[in-house]
Amino acid sequence: MNTVHFVGAGPGAVDLLTLRGKSLLENADVVIYAGSLVNPELLTYTRQGCVLYNSATMTLDEVIHSIEAAVGMGKSVVRLHTGDPSLYGAIREQMDRLTALGIDYELCPGVSSFSAAAASLKAEYTLPGVSQTVILTRAPGKTPVPESETIRALAAHQASMVLFLSAALLESVANDLVSGGYAPETPAAIVYKASWKDEKIVHCTVGTLAESADGIRKTALICVGDFLGNEYALSRLYAPDFSTGYREAKE
Repeated sequence: MNTVHFVGAGPGAVDLLTLRGKSLLENADVVIYAGSLVNPELLTYTRQGCVLYNSATMTLDEVIHSIEAAVGMGKSVVRLHTGDPSLYGAIREQMDRLTALGIDYELCPGVSSFSAAAASLKAEYTLPGVSQTVILTRAPGKTPVPESETIRALAAHQASMVLFLSAALLESVANDLVSGGYAPETPAAIVYKASWKDEKIVHCTVGTLAESADGIRKTALICVGDFLGNEYALSRLYAPDFSTGYREAKE
């Protein structure tokens, strides 16, 4: 049987698709893509005659049935997910169903939107003396989060935080961030459609998140933390008195 390829489409910009992902798209007979989030320009890489399915209009059963039917006819299949499929991609349930059917699959990683957001912000999440941890999470909505992973609980770490799927819940997000330990004046940013042509960035604070959204309610990341500020320590890696495997410290 042919191998099914789960491919990360990247955050939006066509040229942020990986070379491997592009090659897989170009050689696919069938592409099932997440139409609500994947940039449709990526589909121009598919060859003439490639069958396209928009999974935004499909159930899990329909997606699996389409893959099974295509593989049964000897066709190559790409399941195209936004960003990196390992983050909020709902791929585990698909992989388990394929395993049960005896269908082999592989994953092609992609550039996540949280990486694209940092690039757009010209920011570094892991600044010395500020934060060495990045928390990727989401606010509870139609899908709950574990009680130990509420925004309020995670805020206690004071780490750099990036919230997916939470732009429509900014008031409660801000309240939970402050209740958990972030000061209201902590820097924050709303990054709408990072790397897309219509990208928009709103700089604000935790306390002004809700009032700063300017109508943004989806397809945005919420970035929070002092990594967006101006204070940090210099890296020891490049300090003159720091030895590495490649150079000796200078007196």
